[in-house]
Amino acid sequence: MQQYILALDQGTTSSRAIVFDHGGRICGSAATEYPQHFPQPGWVEHDPRDIWCSQLAVARQVLREHQIDPRQIRAIGIANQRETTLVWDRATGEPIAPAIVWQDRRTADTCDALRAAGKARAIKDATGLELDAYFSATKLAWLLDHVPGARARAQRGELAFGTIDSWLAFQLTGRHVTDIGNAARTMLFNIHLLRWDSDMLALFDIPDTVLPQVLSSSEEIGVTRPELFGVAIPVAGIAGDQQAATFGQACLQPGMVKNTYGTGCFMLMHLGRQPVASHNRLLTTVGWRLGGDTDYLMEGSVFMGGATVQWLRDGLGMIQQSSEVEALAASVPDSGGVYLVPAFTGLGAPHWDPYARGALVGLSRGSHRGHIARAALDAIAYQSAELMIAMQRDVAASQRPFALTEVRADGGAARNDLLMQCQADLLGVPVVRPQVTETTALGAAYLAGLAVGYWDSREQVAAQWTCERRFEPRMGDDQRQSLLADWGRAVARSRDWAPHHDR
Repeated sequence: MQQYILALDQGTTSSRAIVFDHGGRICGSAATEYPQHFPQPGWVEHDPRDIWCSQLAVARQVLREHQIDPRQIRAIGIANQRETTLVWDRATGEPIAPAIVWQDRRTADTCDALRAAGKARAIKDATGLELDAYFSATKLAWLLDHVPGARARAQRGELAFGTIDSWLAFQLTGRHVTDIGNAARTMLFNIHLLRWDSDMLALFDIPDTVLPQVLSSSEEIGVTRPELFGVAIPVAGIAGDQQAATFGQACLQPGMVKNTYGTGCFMLMHLGRQPVASHNRLLTTVGWRLGGDTDYLMEGSVFMGGATVQWLRDGLGMIQQSSEVEALAASVPDSGGVYLVPAFTGLGAPHWDPYARGALVGLSRGSHRGHIARAALDAIAYQSAELMIAMQRDVAASQRPFALTEVRADGGAARNDLLMQCQADLLGVPVVRPQVTETTALGAAYLAGLAVGYWDSREQVAAQWTCERRFEPRMGDDQRQSLLADWGRAVARSRDWAPHHDR
């Protein structure tokens, strides 16, 4: 009986389930979107029940539609949207409040107060992260303080905190766990000591009774409850979506870089077994732990990537489907001097400005839908170029012998040829798209498969990576620098323009 690995890819706007065979090929997939909630400006929430129900539904759907017997699934791997924070009742499994999504900015003022108190450096030194509302710590503290009775219940050990991987693992197996990479995104985990940090817990007033057990990224954590699929299937891999995508892109050697174009954009460089501190406001984070070895990554995070195209669709009604943006953007030779800075939820790396607001500048009477669509795609590429510039500066300062030769691209927007060419032009290095662009799910599958012996080694999975198309840069250095300078001026506009009550 042929065997497969099932990957659960739980994202910010959709839940996916993908089945992979031993060659790393997709044998079936299913996906569904689920509701997003915006109860106040700057707030973004999910119903944890929607997340679980949608994820279970697509997992069952892909097996049913592709006539795969659950007994053929050797293991399940989980990849998840990171930092999104939820708390549930240990006894009933019921969430006590909506999940606070990574994009949510409600705790920006808390971060400001901590920064004013001089805490940012200690946080960065211990966790590798910037002090920002993006991460889980302030979200968790907010839930404990604002849900009636939550803090007292947490201290009595009645409540469980988790990121989305923990929530799915609990629903699948009943265990309250996370992997080391997801733990490193909470701002409560020491990336040097590789354990929950007592100083961070004290700083954010988090009782350790709510914390999940930290496991490696590739090990059998338990089996699914039989009523879910009719058989008990091992759950054997967990990784945050960007760690999973880096593994799925086979960026397993120091200096290799991938960029994922999803709801946000996330550029990660493999650092090896030793962390490199960033002096340009990037993040140093744990990638994964596999076979006793811990790999580190450097990361730049852009909050609005594909979500910028969704805004054109849902906010402005310029397109009916996201796939239409490429043709509309290609209807003009360039943006005509129009720049869109999609700082709708603030700016991520390297600015970390929660108060920045979206800006559309450079409009003239000749500007039309095509120019705005082109500016939207350009914005995705400009933001990623900022990350690469910062990353190159950090690597140069570290004196590590990393030689950047290409960027491996994945995610939904990586299928957009116009965007990929623009990205290569602005980076000045080739952008390479693999045969399998669902690398987030693939990475989770690889981690699970390695744990149960479905694949033998990292080298075996790395050998399966193949290039589908390579985009070579066509732009000269002078033009590139001029465009990046103009982009910088547009970003400055977005940072200057914010309602007074936000400052």
